[in-house]
Amino acid sequence: MSSRRAFIALGVPLLAAGCGFRPMYGQGSGPEDAKVAASLAAVKVGLITERQGQLLRRRLEQGLAPKGQEGVRPQYDLRVGLAYGFELQGFRRDGFPSRVRFNATANWFMFDLGAPPQEIARGTERASDAYDIPENQFFAADVARDTMERQLIEQLAQQILERLALHFRAATQGTAPA
Repeated sequence: MSSRRAFIALGVPLLAAGCGFRPMYGQGSGPEDAKVAASLAAVKVGLITERQGQLLRRRLEQGLAPKGQEGVRPQYDLRVGLAYGFELQGFRRDGFPSRVRFNATANWFMFDLGAPPQEIARGTERASDAYDIPENQFFAADVARDTMERQLIEQLAQQILERLALHFRAATQGTAPA
């Protein structure tokens, strides 16, 4: 192994640990990290309509309660609305589109499960991606579209999970949530 690769493999993680780097959510080492992970595991994700909504819900559930943390009593209700828009970006000489750009927007609201439920956080996340439509290759176009849709769902889920983690971290530190 070259000395440069050895530095990257061994040195970068040590430098990151020394500068105060901590994971934003997940299994951290401090009590604050444990509180954030427990709060995230206590979030119940409501139903989201359509196929893409179901995929987003599943991805959010996986991120909120990783393996071993399932079955925690819900304390929060996350409701997400998902909307898609598209624009044609390229055209072939015969007038058919050759490239499509999708824009996805997820409006989310988190409520506590008190009576009556009170909104404690909200946000709007956006993601964009595009795919090419190859001429006379319908299977390739379907695969490209499915890949693009999965990437959009992953981006939106990651953004929502990060915002929730920031909210719970701020709550454990006693600062006003963003």
